[in-house]
This record gives sequence, C-alpha cells and structure tokens, in this order.
Amino acid sequence: MTHVFNAPADFKEQFLTGLTAAYGRYLERVPGASAVMRRGGPRPGRVSVVIGGGSGHYPAFAGLVGAGLATAAVVGDIFTSPSAEQAYRTLRAVDSGAGALISYGNYGGDVMHFGLAELRARSEGMDVRTVLVTDDIASAPPERAADRRGIAGDFTVFKAAGAAAERGDTLDEVERIARKANDRTRTLGVAFAGCTFPGRDEPLFTVDPARMEIGLGIHGEPGVRTVDRLSARELAAALVEGLLAERPDGAGDEVALVLNGLGATKYEELFVLYADVVRLLAAEGLRLRGPEVGELVTSLDMAGCSLTLTWLDGELAELWDAPADTPAFRRGAPLPDVAPVVAERAAVPEPAPAVDDADPGARIVRAALARARDRVQRDEPELARLDAVAGDGDHGAGMVRGLRAAADAAARTCGGAGPALVAAGAAFADRAGGASGALWGVLLDRLGTELAARSGAAAVAAGLRSAVAEMMRLGRSAPGDKTLLDALVPFADALEERVAAGDRLAAAWAAALPAARAGADGTAQMITRRGRAAALGEKGRGVPDPGAVSLTWCLEEAAAVLAAAETGTETAAGTGAADAGRIPLVEAKGVDGE
Repeated sequence: MTHVFNAPADFKEQFLTGLTAAYGRYLERVPGASAVMRRGGPRPGRVSVVIGGGSGHYPAFAGLVGAGLATAAVVGDIFTSPSAEQAYRTLRAVDSGAGALISYGNYGGDVMHFGLAELRARSEGMDVRTVLVTDDIASAPPERAADRRGIAGDFTVFKAAGAAAERGDTLDEVERIARKANDRTRTLGVAFAGCTFPGRDEPLFTVDPARMEIGLGIHGEPGVRTVDRLSARELAAALVEGLLAERPDGAGDEVALVLNGLGATKYEELFVLYADVVRLLAAEGLRLRGPEVGELVTSLDMAGCSLTLTWLDGELAELWDAPADTPAFRRGAPLPDVAPVVAERAAVPEPAPAVDDADPGARIVRAALARARDRVQRDEPELARLDAVAGDGDHGAGMVRGLRAAADAAARTCGGAGPALVAAGAAFADRAGGASGALWGVLLDRLGTELAARSGAAAVAAGLRSAVAEMMRLGRSAPGDKTLLDALVPFADALEERVAAGDRLAAAWAAALPAARAGADGTAQMITRRGRAAALGEKGRGVPDPGAVSLTWCLEEAAAVLAAAETGTETAAGTGAADAGRIPLVEAKGVDGE
C-alpha cells in the first residue's frame, strides 16, 4: 500500500516537484508540461531522446533523465499515458535542430498520444522518430512480437539510444540502434501481490499467498498464468528457460542482464534470485556484461520482479558500457557539461474568460458535458471495479479528470456547439491521458469540427462517422475487440439510420441508445484483443468493457439534455450541473437546426 500522499489526484505533480527539488543538479521541469528535461535544456547538434509514460514506475521515467540516457521524460498520471499536448510541448522544449527520438512501452494510450505529438511536431518541421519497446514475451507470441508490451526492457533500449545520442550519432543512427536493442531484448516477470493506488484501500488484484502470477504487466495488470509459489531456484529456472526459448536469431553469447524489482521485493531477495540466474546462464554458455540488479521499472508497491536479457554485439556492448549520470542510474565518471542551447519556449496560454450562455447549441453541449461529468463522477467506483478485473482500475478516475476538463473548457469557449466541442476534446485528451483520453479527444473534436462547418442532425451523424473512422485508425481496433467502439459503432449506425429516415436529433438519439446499451452489455462475453488486457485472454470474459460502459452513460446523459431542450420544460443539468441552465431547442441550430 502507498502511504505517503496528499491529494491523490495531485500525486504526479507533487512527485515531480519533489524530484526536481532533490535532483536539480541533473534536471529541470519543462515549462508548461508534466515533464522533466536534462538541466540546461538540449545540447547543440545532438539528438534528443524523449521517453515517457505514466507515473508509478520510478525510476522510469523521470529518474532516467541525464547525461548518457534520456534528454527528457514526459510523465502522465499513475499508470496513465501523458497527453499529446504534454508530449508535444516537451518535444519543442528539447529541439536543438538535430531531431528527436521518442521511445516508450507499447501501450495503446502512449501510442496514440505520443503519436499525435510526433505528427504535430513533424508538421512544424521537426524531425521526430519513434521506437516502441516490445520486450515482454508473455504478452504475445513470437509471431506477434510487434504487439508485445514494453516492461523492464525499456531500460536497455533507452540506455542504448541515450548513449548513442550522447556521443553525437545522427538521428538515423540513434533510431537504428534503438530498434536493434529492442529486437535483441526479452523480458519475463512474475508478481507475488498486487499494487495499490494512493488513496485506495485495496490492491488492484490479489494473489493467493501460496500462488504467484507469471507474465505480469507494469500497470498493475495480473499475470497471464497463475502457478504455485516457486523457490528462488525454481523461479530462476522458469525465467531463464522462458527467455532462452526466445533467443534472437544470430545472437552471440554475451548478454546485458537486468533483474528488476517491481517495488516491494527487497534487494536482498533479488540477489538470492540473481545467484541462481547466474548459475543457469553460465551453464548455457552465456557471459554477462555489466549486470544490473535493483529497481529500474517499478509498479508502485507491487511485489514481484522481472528478468531482462539483451543479446549484445560489439556495438551494443560499447553503448551498454558507456557512462551515464542521472538521478536513479549512474555508470562511470560523469560526462563533462556541454553548453546548452536554450530553446524558445512558448508560454502556456491563460484560460479564456467566462462567456455568456446565449448560443443554444453551445448551451446543449455544456449541459451534456456537465451531466456526463456528474454521472461518471458519481459512479466512478463501478468503473474502477470493472477496469480492475483485467486492467489497472484507473478508467473511472481518468474519465472524471477528462470530463471535468472538457466541461470547464466548453464553459469558457465562445461560439456555438462546434467550437465548444473542439475545445472540450482538446481539454479531455490533455487531462485524462491514456487511451480513453486520446479516443474521447478524437470523438469530441470530430463532432465539433463537423458542427462548426454545418448544422443539423445530419452533421452530428457525419461527425460520429468521422470520429469512428479516426478512432479505429488511431487505436488500431475495430468492433469485437472489446473497446468503447462496441457501443459507439452500433449507436452511430442507428443514429444515422434514424436521421436518414427524417427524425429530429433528440428522437434519433433516443432511438439509437438501445444499440449502445446492447453493444456495451455484449462486451461482457468478449475477450479483449487490444490494449494492456489483451494478453489475459479468458480472464476478462464475463465483465463488460469499462470504456463501453462509460460511453453509454455519457450518451444517456446527452439524451436527457436533448429531450429537455426539445420540450423546453425541464432543466438540462438534472444531475447537479446547476450552471448549465435551461435549454429550449427551438433555435438550437448549432446542434439540430430543424
């Protein structure tokens, strides 16, 4: 259990504040972003290496910023990807003209948010590349290695890329080396007990004291297989056997080794395990180079560990041995200081002033977001319960953060429904983070973009269709993968059909709701195919997808607002959003226009 915190919602910011206060000789905050960068900023003519992911994994990611390793780290809320906006601001802050490599574990939210940040930076002329870490052999079979998660192997890939950038390699070379390191890295881990979020009384999952989980994730996900508790010798054999079965083609006999603690497994225990691991590897004819035993990629207070092997050649061995000097990892003598380039950093824009509530379309959007915020906030424990079955239990918290930000942004935005939705989408994605943040950001943005160009129920249907297409592309998912698309796609289909038949928006929306509910209910019988929980197979069956459930709740609240606006006889807030006011739909051209 985590014991030291103030307000759990502010844990990330307070952690970063304390980190920079303690290790200001290594790093500084990126202005306007939940990120840290190497003290003094980027170096002239050198590639920047940007890493990141959710907090809760220290030393990864912020503790690995410094000479010979990462230039900057972007940090999200606990086990939640940082937003695209935070990643973009960090990329701009470390741009020295030589380009940047982004590297992080292969998780849906990270892929979407960092991917959007890369696209934005590239559109502005910055050369940015991405290398996903996919070392977790338990998360997908060899033929689907590209779908694997990134866990403790993050460290060896970051180390290779950071050392290459430090010595002045070009961006092409840094990218090539990072990919090579990832292709030669394998990790397998185990969990003895779950981890607990700050402010929570119960762990995300529990393990029978006589049992253990094989193939854990670093976001609190349980393992893919439960076995009887093993002795250190038996555990070493299981880990080594699993990794050697996936020895890369053409690999030599020299390996870098990381025996990583997950947060609550003591160093002494790791050394007991290491002694047995070394004996087994020596028997297989493998030579260890610079082994590391300790905590490098953790999972809050999870009891567990992982073993990582990176098969080295002469090039990777040189980079593995290269000096590094960061708050959490030091090797060799500190590198000499280099005069920094101070990049011009844009100021964080101030919130727009409050606006009046004259536009009927904007009033409907604001009221719908306020109702959705109140509904999800009230029932957040249920979403946490659903998400904890096969995930990390944070879906409800992320939705609450996102909807609060979206409702606030819409309330501050001048114009009609279109601008309000676009602003809400950007705010949702920035504050919620994770896969839900990116997907909801796209959903609200596409709806807003369509309604900014034209009005009417047909515009809403077209906006939903555009959002679905982009969400499927960005999330690399489709109906049947057990995601929110299983509720959204049938809803969008039914709405489009009713609008084509001549229904007004309120009636069409109400008629489409049963399709969303049925879609969300149907996910209970599905096996997750995308995201962190995909490796758990049957363990997720029997529980509906929390993303589909929360989406359906929000659609229901929007239906109530549209119905109230149609009649002009009820308050649109209804669940406590007193600031939303009354919304007659007589002239709501920004939404219906009929």
